[in-house]
Amino acid sequence: MGKVILITGASSGIGKDAAIQLIKEGHRVYTAARRIEKMQDIKDLGGFPIQMDVSDDTDVQHVVDTIVGKEGKIDVLWNNAGYGLYGAVEDIPIEDARRQFEVNLFGLANLTQKVLPYMRKAKSGTIINTSSMGGKMYTPMGAWYHSTKHALEGWSDCLRLELKPFNVNVVILEPGAIATEFGEVLYEPVLKYSGNSAYAHMANKVAKATKDMYGNPGGMSPTSVITKTVSKIVSSRKPKTRYRVGKYAKPMVWMRIYLGDRVFDSMMMSQVK
Repeated sequence: MGKVILITGASSGIGKDAAIQLIKEGHRVYTAARRIEKMQDIKDLGGFPIQMDVSDDTDVQHVVDTIVGKEGKIDVLWNNAGYGLYGAVEDIPIEDARRQFEVNLFGLANLTQKVLPYMRKAKSGTIINTSSMGGKMYTPMGAWYHSTKHALEGWSDCLRLELKPFNVNVVILEPGAIATEFGEVLYEPVLKYSGNSAYAHMANKVAKATKDMYGNPGGMSPTSVITKTVSKIVSSRKPKTRYRVGKYAKPMVWMRIYLGDRVFDSMMMSQVK
């Protein structure tokens, strides 16, 4: 029997790819994103696109009310919306940093709060939070992005414990390097904020490394690796708490955990000399 699924950030990349597959598997899939015009293909396949800015409380409430009004429940919430704010800490205005947290953490939390009463009542449900291998490690120029993902990891772990008595699963998805628009989203801001600052040398090195990696087909995993993982999570009665998938994810996190700060720092800095 198909499940009622809400996916945020589904106008492109891993969100869209997985939404299409889940529709084909017989689920009722609602997709939410700011760019509703980018989700016409999802509608044509039988999905239900809704326009939503995850940082806008009115939008968020409207989406939850619409789905519950039609379906009476939400079985799976995949919090996938987010973006990466890159540039030196000194160069990025605090207002922009707050926006990063508003989208990547607080908007996600607000939507989750609005969905939880229905999952608790049903004593059933799965929440999938898209973190990143960047939620376990760090790179130069990525302080604000990494901090949101590190925060999301801890937030999700606490939420998982709180929801155990209600039979609601909380799953953390930690993608590695995936062939999406993320490289462009990283490349442009790092040069905008720090391309001409005291950190210009490092910023340009990070931008070039990013462009080279995302321009190399062998340097990325296809979005299908995430789609297969999400499909597995959705169909599982008791999914794992974490899924680390995609290029570099497992080895990079392993190195971060077991090599220690100084060795990992040296590895990171060797890429921007």
